[in-house]
Amino acid sequence: MADLTAPAELSASAETISEFVQRARELERELRKVIVGQHEAVRQVLIALFGGGHVLLEGVPGLGKTLLVRTLGDALTLHFSRIQFTPDLMPADIIGTTIVSEDLDGRRALRFQAGPVFANLVLADEINRATPKTQSALLEAMQEQTVSVGEATRPLPRPFFVLATQNPLEMEGTYPLPEAQLDRFMFKVQVPFPRHADLEQILQRTIRPDASPTPVAVAAADDVLRMLRVAREVVIAPHLVTYAVRIILATHPDESNALPVVRQYVRHGASPRGLQSLVAGAQVRALLEDRFNVSREDLQAVALPALRHRLILGFEAQADGIAADRVVNDVLAGVPFPRP
Repeated sequence: MADLTAPAELSASAETISEFVQRARELERELRKVIVGQHEAVRQVLIALFGGGHVLLEGVPGLGKTLLVRTLGDALTLHFSRIQFTPDLMPADIIGTTIVSEDLDGRRALRFQAGPVFANLVLADEINRATPKTQSALLEAMQEQTVSVGEATRPLPRPFFVLATQNPLEMEGTYPLPEAQLDRFMFKVQVPFPRHADLEQILQRTIRPDASPTPVAVAAADDVLRMLRVAREVVIAPHLVTYAVRIILATHPDESNALPVVRQYVRHGASPRGLQSLVAGAQVRALLEDRFNVSREDLQAVALPALRHRLILGFEAQADGIAADRVVNDVLAGVPFPRP
């Protein structure tokens, strides 16, 4: 194991860093006890979680997206809430509403009834099956961690995470997420179809219910908040900051040094939130790799989940079968790495 000692000027001690790594690995181990395969998806969800961001999980039905989020809720002693998104779901069903209540003396008064968004870990299941109006009810909550109803603005519990699942847009009954909401997700994680060996193990667990393991809680709210603070203190050198900025600028077609693939297929590049997600994800990955400093490999490893949903492609990309992942990979291959 590499030396985890933090530089003297940082408030994080070697003990807190070691505690972060140990607890994060325990959580990852508990998730993998239940989730068969999907190692990359599990790792990316944890990176986003400890980076303080929200996660969008995309895949066809039946791949375990909801199970992954529910297992995460079981492994963390946080207030967990699930919202099943449907076409008739209304914004008030998510954030809550003001109702008229009556006390024992018969006096009536207005009272706020909190919605399921008032939780630490919110599962927005099949989020793209609700209308854009309902999807937008999460905008304020995801960015500012507050909810405004009437004249009052109420804070949400800390920590606060939204883990949403969605089906591919080409499936029946889905609506595209607004760009403003997509940008609020730190990571978009692709959940692939299981391999042969994973399918056999899933079948064995299905036909033998007693073979399904149960996750053990490994962290509470205070533990998660402490881990979020430790992750933010991971060192990133100035030349790596420059490299991260170059990656973001390279996704914009109007930049003078934009790659041909970007000029041809991209309408709008990644936002400043993309830069923040890229660096925050790299900081967490560095810790999980037993380092207290960000490397080039950390930035490249989290570039796909951090940027794939932030690129708005044109009609030419759809016609030529060009996906956002292809563009991000070309950007990573074409952006020069600055000298230290």
